[in-house]
Amino acid sequence: MKAVVIRTFGDPGGLEVVDLPVPDPAPGQVRIATEAIGVGGVDAVIRRGTLAAHGFRAGHLLGSEVAGSVTAVGQGVDASWTGRRVWAFTGLSGGYAEQAVAAVGDVLALPDGLTGADAVTLGGSGVVAHFALDRARFAPGETVLVRGAAGSIGITAVQLAARGGAGAVAVTTSSAQRGARLRDLGATHVLDRSGEGGPDAPSGFDVVIDVVGGPRLPLFLDRLNSNGRFVAAGVAGGQPPADFGMRLMDAFRRSLTFATFSLDTVPGPERQAVRSSQFADAAHGDLRTVVHQTLPLDQAALAHHEMDAGTVFGRIVLVP
Repeated sequence: MKAVVIRTFGDPGGLEVVDLPVPDPAPGQVRIATEAIGVGGVDAVIRRGTLAAHGFRAGHLLGSEVAGSVTAVGQGVDASWTGRRVWAFTGLSGGYAEQAVAAVGDVLALPDGLTGADAVTLGGSGVVAHFALDRARFAPGETVLVRGAAGSIGITAVQLAARGGAGAVAVTTSSAQRGARLRDLGATHVLDRSGEGGPDAPSGFDVVIDVVGGPRLPLFLDRLNSNGRFVAAGVAGGQPPADFGMRLMDAFRRSLTFATFSLDTVPGPERQAVRSSQFADAAHGDLRTVVHQTLPLDQAALAHHEMDAGTVFGRIVLVP
């Protein structure tokens, strides 16, 4: 089968299309003929070599979420899964391929009306947005800032905050065109990447959801209202300064809260319940997905070039 592996870490040019044996599902797994493969931010982080200390090595098969049809089941798995269209989380490897395997607990049947591309755009990111807002104890009427709103996590977080009755939903983005698209999705204020906006923009926020991180993170801690909550749900822009916590201590009397959030800390059944609800909403048009571009699997390197260039709005999807 055709697959994409990391031959050398760093530039997207280090990705290579190879032929690999079709994987057999182990006990508790299913095998899926992929029809859509999500290209996520974590894929780019792994490809750059940032996580090499966590055991990623040359030859690693990228990809963490796919959609397609189940072609085989492993020992202990109900045979009725065979032939069903599903979304699946494959871990942090194995998705960039014509056939992928996943634990049956990380597989979810797709509702009618939801395409594979929509599923891999929403499946991994939508639950992060949901639980990040939950971690922030977001309540109706509060002001919310979504930093890094052009990605699939941010796009969903904007919609969920607006649906949840936010008093204002501000976003940071790099262009007026992106800002207009985010307003169409529920944003009420558009700020630049430094957090500056027009005279009507809120001066402070009750909740900040940040998927960027990086050197500017402390600037957004400063934008929290008293009792404000900041949730870091990603580090697409790199690690923040080592002393960023001093901003919290300097603002001690304002009772600010900083938290990190990883979906790894949410039990699988809870993730799947929220994901199932979001898939149903998307199938009925109540939650919108944004597919930036669909590319053939063998153009995965181009997809990563676009991510590195910062030109992606939503998610790129690969198809075999």
